[in-house]
Amino acid sequence: MSSVLKKRRKKMRKHKHKKLRRRQKFLRRRS
Repeated sequence: MSSVLKKRRKKMRKHKHKKLRRRQKFLRRRS
C-alpha cells in the first residue's frame, strides 16, 4: 500500500510542476 501511495505522490508532484511551468509561460507571454 505505502509503495503505491508513494508512486501516486510522485505523479501528483510531476503534474503540479507541469501546471507551474505552464503558468510561467503565460506570465512571460503577457509581459
